[in-house]
Amino acid sequence: MSFLNVAGSLTLLDAAAVALFFILWLWLGWRIGHPSAAKPSVTVLMQDYRLQWMRMMAARDPRIFDAQIMMSLRQSTSFFASTCLLAMGGLLALIGNVEPLQGVATRLTNMESASAVLQVKLFLPLVMLGNAFLKFVWSNRVFGYCSVIMGAVPNDPDHVQAVPMALKAGQLNARAAINFNAGLRSMYFALCALAWLAGAWPLLLGIAVTAWVVWSREFASASREIIMAKDNEKQ
Repeated sequence: MSFLNVAGSLTLLDAAAVALFFILWLWLGWRIGHPSAAKPSVTVLMQDYRLQWMRMMAARDPRIFDAQIMMSLRQSTSFFASTCLLAMGGLLALIGNVEPLQGVATRLTNMESASAVLQVKLFLPLVMLGNAFLKFVWSNRVFGYCSVIMGAVPNDPDHVQAVPMALKAGQLNARAAINFNAGLRSMYFALCALAWLAGAWPLLLGIAVTAWVVWSREFASASREIIMAKDNEKQ
């Protein structure tokens, strides 16, 4: 089936759903990183704590606890990067042989879908997983930069370079976290993209649910309330 035939098999609703998919994905990423001052996101709130962590690290001796946290963060990025690779491998296998999926799609939509159309639809979650993989890999690398600079922070907290270098490590830590969170968002939307196999309306429903989940976790979650609570408030 040629590209024109595949494009002709997709409706305007399909095109609108995919366009909305990318618009919301990009907009949520921008809004989370650039929230209003009155309602900061969890990502932005945690940046201050990451800088404070590095200030405390500069005065802490020994720094075993800090090294353990960094190891845990890097292991998380490695785990999710590996998960993305496995999922991408599974999707590529399905794209190469969509016959097992064709029967499921037919039962869900009550209409027979061409193999080429299903292959096109599978490319959407594949693209999102690819983006997630790249974000996790880069996050792992930036956490590595942060670890190196942490190791270069003078042991003497009164050293003239101690606090500036610690803050530099904190800024790198925050950048790594931003990429990690972007990778997680791409994974959420990759799961959402699978709904397209059942049609445009299920995809639109999946977009609404995914957007709400991402938004609520950053702006309306119990975790955010705990982070925003003043340290001297009674629990």
